[in-house]
Amino acid sequence: MTVDFEECIKDSPRFRANIDEVETDVVEIEAKLDKLVKLCSGMIEAGRAYISANKLFINGIRDLSHHSVLIFQLFVSFQECLEKCGESLQEIVNYHMILFDQTQRSVKQQLHNFVKEDVRKFKETKKQFDKVREDMEIAQVKNAQAPRNKPHEVEEASSTLITTRKCFRHLALDYVLQINVLQAKKKFEILDSMLSFMQAQYSLFQQGFNILDEVDPYMKKLAAELDQLVIDSAVEKREMEHKHATIQQRDFAYDDSKVEFNVDAPNGVVMEGYLFKRASNAFKTWNRRWFSIQNSQLVYQKRLKDALTVVVEDLRLCSVKPCEDIERRFCFEVVSPTKSCMLQAESEKLRQAWIQAVQASIASAYREISDNYYIEVTSPSTSSIDSASEPRERIVKGESILQRVQSLPGNEICCDCGQADPRWASINLGNLLCIECSSIHRSLGVHCSKVRSLTLDTWEPELMKLMCELGNTVINQIYEGACEEQGLKKPGPNSSRSEKEAWIKAKYVQRKFLKKMCGSEALVEGSRKSHHWSVKKCRRHNSSIRAPKTRRKYRHDARIMSPREDSDESSGEVDIEQEASDPEDGRELDPKTLLHKASRARNLSVMAEALAHGADVNSVSEEDESKSPLIQAVAGGSLIACEFLLQNGADVNQRDVRGRAPLHHATCLGHTGQVCLFLKRGASQMEVDEDGQDPLSIAVQAANADIVTLLRLARMNEEMREADGPFGQPGQYPSSSPTELQYRKCIQEFICLSIDEC
Repeated sequence: MTVDFEECIKDSPRFRANIDEVETDVVEIEAKLDKLVKLCSGMIEAGRAYISANKLFINGIRDLSHHSVLIFQLFVSFQECLEKCGESLQEIVNYHMILFDQTQRSVKQQLHNFVKEDVRKFKETKKQFDKVREDMEIAQVKNAQAPRNKPHEVEEASSTLITTRKCFRHLALDYVLQINVLQAKKKFEILDSMLSFMQAQYSLFQQGFNILDEVDPYMKKLAAELDQLVIDSAVEKREMEHKHATIQQRDFAYDDSKVEFNVDAPNGVVMEGYLFKRASNAFKTWNRRWFSIQNSQLVYQKRLKDALTVVVEDLRLCSVKPCEDIERRFCFEVVSPTKSCMLQAESEKLRQAWIQAVQASIASAYREISDNYYIEVTSPSTSSIDSASEPRERIVKGESILQRVQSLPGNEICCDCGQADPRWASINLGNLLCIECSSIHRSLGVHCSKVRSLTLDTWEPELMKLMCELGNTVINQIYEGACEEQGLKKPGPNSSRSEKEAWIKAKYVQRKFLKKMCGSEALVEGSRKSHHWSVKKCRRHNSSIRAPKTRRKYRHDARIMSPREDSDESSGEVDIEQEASDPEDGRELDPKTLLHKASRARNLSVMAEALAHGADVNSVSEEDESKSPLIQAVAGGSLIACEFLLQNGADVNQRDVRGRAPLHHATCLGHTGQVCLFLKRGASQMEVDEDGQDPLSIAVQAANADIVTLLRLARMNEEMREADGPFGQPGQYPSSSPTELQYRKCIQEFICLSIDEC
């Protein structure tokens, strides 16, 4: 419906009729659009409530699918079905959200804007148009009523009519223009809004169809599985009813004949069940608890959710025995170094089963400490340390040891003749040699020099560490200290063999070039600058009980003390505190005293100097309970110092005034690596001290599980050697047997831990 502009100028009855029709139509369309917008708002609110309810429903499906993992573990399709249904419904809900968002924009907002902006503007213009038209009608009446005999009134009325008619025509044209635009706009605005809404509806159902169409094959497959599930459930129901009827016919008395234990159980639980435990309070009450043997521990709990209470922390340290001297029946006792626990089973068979389970767990714990590492058999080397079996990752051979040892200051050339790239070493002296000088060293005898190849022989980690602690610079400062004062010339790489041999014998056998002991202070200071010993806290593996940390104080010379204050021993930590003043001067010490103090202070360079000046490696200190340098090195906590003394002929079984050998002292201090080293060197563990204690009893009292295990393994190994030797002769046990290799591998692994972790 359009209004003619010409009719607007004439202000004809036809124009006025058209205006009335347009105004009536606008009022009607406004009312209908308002109603439609309100209905759209209600639909959107209801749709959002529908979406919220759908989301809650989908979350419920997801919760059920997660719960089904616990309930329907054997029926994987159940969880998969719920997850797929939840995913599909979630996508459909997402499309519903898109639909309502589109409806919000295309219907509610678009039509609302049309009503509030275009229709409101039309109404405002209509008010102005009605007022101007009324003013023009008044001006026309006044102009018609003006008398002829009053010219000024006629002129005034005519002027007012002209002005009013001009204003009316301008406003009427604008009004007609707005009417025609509104009529045209209303057509495409409403149509565009409805079309957008219908397209959103189409997208919703089309996408929903695509989603469900993709799921359709799976649903058909699931329907077939569901049919089979119904059949299987019926069969299972019949079987359960049969089992129920069978069990009902049994005697419900407790049957303990089938009680058994398994030390190799996959879950680590060797045995579990109810036992009565006697409390440690004054009333000695008995409580029924659920006990289990797991991870080499005896534990119990009252309820499933309660934390485990540890009765025995390490079964390797305990023993078990039946008890017949109390009133209750079927009792047995588990005894550890710190406490004992009285337990009661429900029958004699159960008691025997528990005792056997504890004993089997103890044996299994011993096996585990040996079986945790890989066994590798190597050829014997020229070292006094037997390397018949070492862990693969711990053995260093070839170029790696060559590079590490040659990187030390002075080790790039031969210690005696200066030949470049030396590939041989004297392991008791700690220096590097060329092949010609090494052959001369061999002729001196192993009491003077023990030669080993850096590339052809296998090196134990303790020997490699020993070589890295000394080196050519340190050794030459000791054995060639007086060469400069005497004006002697050292042989070179091109010197004859006789010249080199004469020099080496004079240097190491006759010791003509030693500097006096008064130079030890400068040597120690030099070694401090050339060596950086890092301080690290030690970590233990496979040990449930740590040896107590011991702090030892003793008097010593400050110049002898190594800059390293933490022990390189892994199973215990020994802190050695320096005292600010000591009346004893290092320059006045005799070689024997210097060796004792340096051994305790873990200073290998000063130890080498003392040995060079004639100190007896097995000398004893009358002022310190007749302790040997090896015992002093044990007290200092250094495995490498012990290795150095042993390489130079220290007696591993030499005892002090209290009857304690180095193995006793290492066990008391909890030095697991030193214990392993002494056992590896054939230390006797059967000797007792003045208190009647052997190393094993000391370790048991200290509750050191690692050392107890090592000593027991060593004792078992010795017993098997004596029992299995051919023709009943002890000492003929084959060195390559599985038991021997297992034991040696275990010993070497603890030594490696002591070196690597400190």
